[in-house]
Amino acid sequence: MKKLLNTLYVTTSGMYLRLEGECIAVEHEQKLVSRIPVHSLSGVVCIGNIMCSPHLLGYCAEKGVKVSFLTESGKFLARVEGAVSGNVMLRMNQMQTASDSKKSLSIAKNFIISKILNTRTVIQRRLRDHGDDEACRTAVSYLAQMVRRIPDTDNFDSLRGIEGECARLYFSVFNKLILSNHEIFDISTRNRRPPQDPTNSMLSFLYTLLAHECEGALESVGLDPQIGFFHALRPGRPSLALDLMEEFRAVTADRLTLSLINRNQISRKDFVVSASGAVSFKADARKMIIQAWQKRKKEVIIHPFLNEKIEIGLLFYVQALLLSRCLRGDIDAYPPYLLK
Repeated sequence: MKKLLNTLYVTTSGMYLRLEGECIAVEHEQKLVSRIPVHSLSGVVCIGNIMCSPHLLGYCAEKGVKVSFLTESGKFLARVEGAVSGNVMLRMNQMQTASDSKKSLSIAKNFIISKILNTRTVIQRRLRDHGDDEACRTAVSYLAQMVRRIPDTDNFDSLRGIEGECARLYFSVFNKLILSNHEIFDISTRNRRPPQDPTNSMLSFLYTLLAHECEGALESVGLDPQIGFFHALRPGRPSLALDLMEEFRAVTADRLTLSLINRNQISRKDFVVSASGAVSFKADARKMIIQAWQKRKKEVIIHPFLNEKIEIGLLFYVQALLLSRCLRGDIDAYPPYLLK
């Protein structure tokens, strides 16, 4: 499982990655910068103008190491990966479940229950650590009411309606969770494609990294990331990875964004605004955020279902494994991750 923690992020434009023996040789301006064994990696993420040799791409595909390409703002462009592998019987169970609206709705409910409860916990921590706030108290109470409605929901439209309403409520009090530099980091709403402010820019970037982790975790246990239960199926869309990451958005990306802002680790000078109004990071800020993301993945928590200590970076794998056991019928229902 440890290999899932090792993702190589290449962020300096102009770098060239080539195969050297069984290692990735990273060069910049024709000088060797680093050499990393391919077998120690689960994925490579190239951000910006990064070049890779065909031999390296082929070797990574052969060894099951995905190579993803993102724009400098974090928008996903493409991914190079090898032939589909894993348990075909598990994928058949997955497809049968996705085709059964009752079974897929049952799993989708647990994804959304976890998402709502985890956002509620983040708000509760703000109340606990920084004093009472009426808007936050109201949001905590309303989110609890909405969760209680989910078990009786009998169709996807209603479930998506509840999820959307709770997401709007959560982001309506998101500014209350920001404790410094309000004039820079306060947001009016969640926006993307492209993000229009620094906070949404950080959230979008971290959500992209989270989606990469979830997709890799699902593939590692033999599931097809494109066959989901909550998000609609579309060609090329990793619907199941998007399903799985719902329960981790607040736990990982949102909390890290808030930590960077509240600890004054990021400021206005770390962002640039394009002519279209899109906000993105400068190169040094992007590196710092990736380093903070990697550090957060190494933090140890106690998994509420397994009651074992694990690193946050392994949560995605553990939940993918529990989902696969649910689809095989080894456990009665999928137990989502709930932040304590």
